[in-house]
Amino acid sequence: MKIVRIVFALGLIAIASAATAQIKKVLADKIVATVGDKYILRSDVDNAIADYKRQAQGQENIELPTACQVIEGQLIRKALVLQAEKDSILITEEEIENAIDGRIRNFIQQFGSKEVLEEVAGRSVFQLKDDFRLLIKEQRLAEEMQNKIVDKVKITPNEVKSFYAKIPVDSLPLYESEVQISEIIIHPKANRDIEEYVIQQMLEYRKQVEGGVNKFDQLVKLYSEDPSAKENLGQFSLNRNVREFDPAFMAASFRLKEGQISAPVKSKFGYHIIQLISRSGDEAVVKHILRIPPITNDEINESKKLLDSVRKEVLAGKTSFGEAVNKFSDDESSKFSGGAVTGRDGSTYINFDQLDKEMVVLIQNMKPGDISAPQSYVDDRGRKTVRIVYYKERTAPHKENLKEDYNRVSVRALEEKKAKVLESWFKERVPNYYVFIDNDFQACKELKDWTNVANAIVKEKTY
Repeated sequence: MKIVRIVFALGLIAIASAATAQIKKVLADKIVATVGDKYILRSDVDNAIADYKRQAQGQENIELPTACQVIEGQLIRKALVLQAEKDSILITEEEIENAIDGRIRNFIQQFGSKEVLEEVAGRSVFQLKDDFRLLIKEQRLAEEMQNKIVDKVKITPNEVKSFYAKIPVDSLPLYESEVQISEIIIHPKANRDIEEYVIQQMLEYRKQVEGGVNKFDQLVKLYSEDPSAKENLGQFSLNRNVREFDPAFMAASFRLKEGQISAPVKSKFGYHIIQLISRSGDEAVVKHILRIPPITNDEINESKKLLDSVRKEVLAGKTSFGEAVNKFSDDESSKFSGGAVTGRDGSTYINFDQLDKEMVVLIQNMKPGDISAPQSYVDDRGRKTVRIVYYKERTAPHKENLKEDYNRVSVRALEEKKAKVLESWFKERVPNYYVFIDNDFQACKELKDWTNVANAIVKEKTY
C-alpha cells in the first residue's frame, strides 16, 4: 500500500445515502471482498459511488472514485474495525445516535423537509436511521482505531528539516503576501424605542398569518433580514442537543406546537418570529423571520468612543490587545485566539482576498504593529458593526521556506510520518487476516497488497 493511497483511501470512507439510493439486496448481489468476518457487497460499492455522484452534482473538476478505490477504502475501514473490536474500543450509543441525528439533519436541510426526504428515499426517517446505524458505528470505530495507531506520532525539528530538504526546489509552493490581523468587534445596541417599534411590526406579521391575510413564506420574502432567507425561505432543521443555534431561538422553537407562531424572540442576531413546521422528539423544523432593529449614528458613535478609549489603553501599555479582546469584544468565537482573523483553512496567516473590502481599505495605510482607529462597517449578517484592528504582521510574496513557513511544513511532515506508520501497521496486520478479493477486482492496482494476501491464502489451502 502506497503511503499517499492509504491516506486517500481513508478519505474515501463514506456512508452511501439511503436518501438517494435505497439499498436493495437482490439475487445478483454478491460479496466482492472480505477481510476477517467483514464482507463488502457489490451493492455497497454501487451505492457509495452513487452517493459520491450525488454530492458532486453542480461542482466542477470533481474526480469521482472508481469501484477499486471504494473497495480499498472499505477494506481499510473494516480492517480498522476488526482491530478496534479486538482492542475493546467502545463507541457509546449516545455518540452513534448523535452522529445519525446529524446526518439526518443534513439530509432534511438539503431536501427542505422531513416529508420530502422520506418521499425521495422511499423510507421513513426511523428506517433511514436504522440503515445508517451499523455503518456509522463502523466509521466511528475505524476513526478511533486510526487515531490510536497514530496518536503518539510526533515530529522533531530535525525531521521537519529532513522532510523539507527532500522537496525539489522547483516543487516548493509559492505564497502570496499574507497578513496576521486581530480585531475587537462591538455590535452597537439599538435604543429601546426602536426595538419596541420592530416588535410591534413583528406582532403585525403574526396577526396577518393567523388571520389568513398573508402567508408566512411571503412575509419572509418581504421582510426577513436573514441573509439565507432567499435560499431557504427562513427554514432550519433544529436538534435540541446541538448548540450551533442561539439558545433563546432554540428554546422558543421547542415551546411551540406545530403550525403555531411565536411572539417576537430576541436573539444575539435581532428579533424573530418563529413558526414550527414539524417536530419529532429532539428534532424540529422551523421557519423564521428576522428583523434587525436599525442602529442610529448615536449608537455607532458611542461604540466608537468606547473602542477609541480601549485603543489608547493598549497603546499606552496599560493592557494587552488580547486582554482587551476578552473584556470588550462581542465576537465570542475569537476570544480564545486573541481576536485573530482566520482564513478558510483556520490559519491566522491570510491572503488579502480573504479579507472583507472595508478591512482591506483600513489596513492599506497601516504598518505592522499599528492599531487602527475605530471603523464602522456592515458584517456578513447585515449588522452595523464597529471594530478596531491590530495589524500584527505582513509577509512578502515568497517561495516556501522553513523560516517563514515552518508550521506549514511541519504539518505536512507529520502527516507523512503518520501515513508511514499506518502503512507499516497494515503491512503487519493484513497478512494475519482472512482476505478474499473477487475475480472481477483482482486486476485493481489499488488492491494489489490485499490481492497478494488473498492469493497466498488460496495457495496455502491448495497445498
